[in-house]
Amino acid sequence: MPRPLLVGFGGVYAALILGGLAALVLPMLRPGGDFTNLRQRVGSWWVMILLLTGALLLGWQATTLLFAAVSFMALREFLSLAPARREDRLVIFLAYLTIPISCLFVFINAYMFYVVFVPVYVFLAVPFLMACIGQTRGYLTSTAVFHWGVVTCVYNLGHIALLMLVPRWDAPQAGATGLVFLLLVATEANDVFQYVTGKLFGRHKITPKVSPNKTWEGFIGGWILTAGLILWAAPWLTPLKGPGLWIIAASLPLAGFAGDVTFSAIKRDLGVKDTSHLIPGHGGILDRVDSLTFTTPLYFHLLAYFALQTY
Repeated sequence: MPRPLLVGFGGVYAALILGGLAALVLPMLRPGGDFTNLRQRVGSWWVMILLLTGALLLGWQATTLLFAAVSFMALREFLSLAPARREDRLVIFLAYLTIPISCLFVFINAYMFYVVFVPVYVFLAVPFLMACIGQTRGYLTSTAVFHWGVVTCVYNLGHIALLMLVPRWDAPQAGATGLVFLLLVATEANDVFQYVTGKLFGRHKITPKVSPNKTWEGFIGGWILTAGLILWAAPWLTPLKGPGLWIIAASLPLAGFAGDVTFSAIKRDLGVKDTSHLIPGHGGILDRVDSLTFTTPLYFHLLAYFALQTY
């Protein structure tokens, strides 16, 4: 394993160990406190990090299958919450079918088909099928709901599998695994930094009607700390440098915040707090990957433009 990745994984597991120690020590220091959520969160993080580590170390095939499973669970959560009619079953089947077809394009390395399949052909096929069904009640609303779910849960997250196809000569610092590792760490760190700085310094609410706990102080603190993390780690893990590095460092935290707030608005509209209870302490898969659905395509395309020759 390249040394930068070894150090990176070491840092992640060190943070998990510290979190586990905090979950053990805090109940002793504050006997009356309820630390159930903290214990659940740390335990869930261990499972998720071990799964990700195993998939990344096994290579692009295992990573593709893991994120296909993540896409399926995320889409299932979304479609189970979104309003649907009995007549929509054919379109729901088509939505799930986009997952194996997108995976097929990754496995045969057909980027040109992957990049247009969902945004163009699925976008056209969904309203056509709904027109064939003959149900025009709520037609525009239903087509928009299905396409939003497929784009965010399948198409956007699928760019992670495409990143794993980048050959070592195009990312000599830490290979394709280094590219994906930076994306995942920066996205999740942004959520943590926003939460911590918001708790410590938050005074002014940024989206009171959508996500009342988010503050300007938390948003700015997360932005600065995540940008600093990317500027420090990216030269060790990716071929990014110069303007491309600074643009990704500045824009990735904004995209993560946008994904978080957008899914908060969707959940508020649907009247739910979490998309499911699949991950103890975290909620559902969508609650965990909401920021990632926005950061992944932005990171992929900026990286491809500024630093990669493969795409």
